[in-house]
Amino acid sequence: MSLHVNTKPAAAQKTARPKPPSRIKHYLTIALILVLLWASSKQTEASLPELITGMPNMWDLLKEMFPPRWSYFDNIVHGMLETIRMALIGTTIGAILAIPVSLLCAANLTRYRWLYYPSRFLLNLVRTVPDLLLAAIFVSVFGLGPIPGILALTVFSVGLISKLTYELIETIDHGPLEALTAAGGNYTQKIIYGVVPQIQANFMSFVLYTFEINVRAAAVLGLVGAGGIGLYYEATLGFLEYDKTSVIILFTLAVVLVIDYASTKLRERLL
Repeated sequence: MSLHVNTKPAAAQKTARPKPPSRIKHYLTIALILVLLWASSKQTEASLPELITGMPNMWDLLKEMFPPRWSYFDNIVHGMLETIRMALIGTTIGAILAIPVSLLCAANLTRYRWLYYPSRFLLNLVRTVPDLLLAAIFVSVFGLGPIPGILALTVFSVGLISKLTYELIETIDHGPLEALTAAGGNYTQKIIYGVVPQIQANFMSFVLYTFEINVRAAAVLGLVGAGGIGLYYEATLGFLEYDKTSVIILFTLAVVLVIDYASTKLRERLL
């Protein structure tokens, strides 16, 4: 009977402990952020002492806003309903237009590069222009009212929904598409039966998310004359009636919270 004798040294038998990661990268990141903050404040002439000395003025403004003048509530209901209608119409039209745009921008579905690159370029251009600037442009063309706001929200919705949708399309499973191709399916059939079932739930989630954003955006488009509750913001702030402004802010907050809760529940059911 033979005995197995372990001849390895005791040091080799110990489990090698992994070395802790170097903290130099974290220190360099923090240093870079601080340098960027300092450079940004220097270029924008922002000053922490000025912020501190201005705090009493901010407190005076808050005291003028409260208590809110609740008797003004009846005057803004129509403007809020108009804001919601603007967001609803703009989001709906934008979602419809975003479908062909996202198909053209998806690299795995677009056969012709002469369509793919211009579509991506135009989509990036649309997403670059702020919605407030779009509303100002449309106001100069169509005049005051909700129409410029609806058009601005439509363009904004096309940019946002198309971006999210074509990125989703590029991650779909290509198995159904290959099966439809082998069965002789054309391009339209592949989109309807191979792409739509995989993205429809997420697409509706994108639309609901855009609607939430558009309600918030529509609330300030009136500052440039594009209709909605923003007209009342401009009027009350212009006459320094901050107690009325606080009513508008609280009403807008309540509407946004309700819409956010409802859309969250709808997204949970869709996904």
